[in-house]
Amino acid sequence: MQKPVLVLSSLPMPTKVTPPTPSTAQPTWPKAIAQPALEFAPTALPLIAGSIPAGLRGTLYRNGPGRLQRGTQRVGHWFDGDGAVLAVQFHDGGAKGVYRYVRSAGYESEESAGTLLHNGYGTLPAEPLWQRWRRGFKNAANTSVLALPDQVLTLWEGGHPHGLDRETLETKGLTNLGGLKSNQPYSAHPKRDPETGDIYNFGVGVGLGGMLNVYRSSATGTIQQQNTIPLAGVPLIHDFVLAGPYLVFVIPPVSLDLLPAMFQLKSYSEALTWRPERGTQILVLDRHTLNLVSRGETDPWFQWHFSNGYGDDQGLVVVDVVRYEDFATNQFLKEVALGQTQTEAPAQLWRLHINPKTGQLEETFPILERQCEFPMVQPIQVGQPHRFTYFSLSPQSAALTELFRGLGRLDHHTGELMEVDMGPDRYPTEPIYAPDQDNLDQGWILTVVFDGTSETSEVWVLDGDRLDNEPVCRLGLPSVIPIGFHGTWAPA
Repeated sequence: MQKPVLVLSSLPMPTKVTPPTPSTAQPTWPKAIAQPALEFAPTALPLIAGSIPAGLRGTLYRNGPGRLQRGTQRVGHWFDGDGAVLAVQFHDGGAKGVYRYVRSAGYESEESAGTLLHNGYGTLPAEPLWQRWRRGFKNAANTSVLALPDQVLTLWEGGHPHGLDRETLETKGLTNLGGLKSNQPYSAHPKRDPETGDIYNFGVGVGLGGMLNVYRSSATGTIQQQNTIPLAGVPLIHDFVLAGPYLVFVIPPVSLDLLPAMFQLKSYSEALTWRPERGTQILVLDRHTLNLVSRGETDPWFQWHFSNGYGDDQGLVVVDVVRYEDFATNQFLKEVALGQTQTEAPAQLWRLHINPKTGQLEETFPILERQCEFPMVQPIQVGQPHRFTYFSLSPQSAALTELFRGLGRLDHHTGELMEVDMGPDRYPTEPIYAPDQDNLDQGWILTVVFDGTSETSEVWVLDGDRLDNEPVCRLGLPSVIPIGFHGTWAPA
């Protein structure tokens, strides 16, 4: 079996590298999504290599599109695949896994019919318009997960979350978390305050214009407080930042052409327009009151994800973000669903310094000029100063049209970039940080790896401080887990 290529490099900040030399090898990642994923019941996972750390106790949850086709029909965008959740529980006797689709109403109706019936982010079924109006959008439940004491929520930013049983992943149904109205979505990127346990999230609603609905929930997920802030038009907001006493929303100049989307003449994705002349908007909210503190404007860019934010000793808010030059990333993600990507969408890690009183961007610069995504910090550092950022990372030799084949860790104190290249036929998912329950200074990086040569999936555990070492352990999975989006760690 092919071994991972492990690289350790020490680089100054900002890190600049020479442009990658694209590989001529045919990528094998399309095999991971070529067929609908197969569920499996709770199963003991075989140990392929290494051993499970004694202090790694809890459950890894991961979500993503498990099914991208019905019969001969394929969805029009990666975002439209039916959500399927993987749970891997680490316990004293080893590890067990379970993988199940989310039984949303849309999933059940299409499962029964054997064909695509519902509109999606980038999908319009091939049937009369009046039937599409009647059925409406499908809640794909495929983007992220939030572990609560009594259930796991599957998150999809266009609607309410679905609740799942924490052990079996049986779908309980939609939940309004004790406060969501029917027209209030709950986004896929909640932020949990490590000190209070409070959970912050948002959802973009549509009325006469756009509405930013902001929520604060208790540690159990029940909504305790909310506010609505008017927006200009209906923008695309995927993520936000908890930064000390503030919530920061950075709104790229992508707006929805509302009428074509409402009347289903275009898919939501096709109705989104890149309008750089409008610039990027910055909204700063007081996280205690959820009231708007300031609005600012700066040059245009697009982002999906932030890694973290915090207040510095100068009174500024520091925000780290994976930044794109434009909205080409949407076309790239559409092509992923087809198994053949040709659109380049360069993305690097940038740092923002924002004046929270004015919303103005005081300074911005790249801190890692490498193709990366899915940035994250240790859960205990969310909203606070952090030293390390972990992320998915492309090897320097990879083409910009490839999916990620490595993981990285950037040390913001030294500028050192530590990276692991899984190899040309191995594709890891977003890194998830799992604190060691016996040693607070130790943490583990969990990722699900698809091997395109053997057409199998594995769970890898890596040392958070030594990504350049061999995996601490590798666990086999009973079936292929399609490459997906986001996950979380729930301690035992």
